[in-house]
Amino acid sequence: MEAMTADGVLVRCPVCRHEQAYAPPAFPCVCGAPVVPPVTHGAAIPLTHRTRADAWVTVRCGACGRAADWPRPELGCACGTVLRVPVAQDGAAPAPRAAFRPLPVRDARDAVTTAALFLRWLGYEDVRDAGPDEERPPSGTRLTALGVVAQVEPTVRHASLRDVECAWLTAMTRSATCVCFALCDFTPLARARADELKVALFRIDLSGTPEPLNAAADELTATGA
Repeated sequence: MEAMTADGVLVRCPVCRHEQAYAPPAFPCVCGAPVVPPVTHGAAIPLTHRTRADAWVTVRCGACGRAADWPRPELGCACGTVLRVPVAQDGAAPAPRAAFRPLPVRDARDAVTTAALFLRWLGYEDVRDAGPDEERPPSGTRLTALGVVAQVEPTVRHASLRDVECAWLTAMTRSATCVCFALCDFTPLARARADELKVALFRIDLSGTPEPLNAAADELTATGA
């Protein structure tokens, strides 16, 4: 995930989780004004290969309004990964969402409520518990909304590989995004499988703040529904 700093944006590598500040370069418009690509709060993406088409981004000059193609911003991480930093097209950065307002978690029900509130904050407005006619999860609580299936483990039990895979299979049958929340944590096998399946994992701390644990969670937090 990225956040604004005095030096630009804070970029987190989804591979090693290292964070570093990034300031995009300025390019000279033909009118003489500097043009700075408007990097956004979206998650950085590991660059595995380049093509001629996606090596450039169109940015509009704020002084004269002229649009031109400039090199797409990239950043090297210490782990060796090359990161592509998202840029708002046509020079118009998206308005950021208001900050998530957490509620303290005192029991299992509070953890489920926090997951529901967070999903609504992401943009899934019709969040509800899975109905009696829907497939029940092997443990924990299942939340659903248009476009998303969420598994919540609201106890001190570590969410398991089976929890992640069952939630993912349900999401696939609905062509929906899969998200998993845990009050405690996820087992190593669950984390590894979630990365393979691109399932977003969040750990809910006692302050009521879901913490993204993998690249899919970083991206979902940044972009929303």
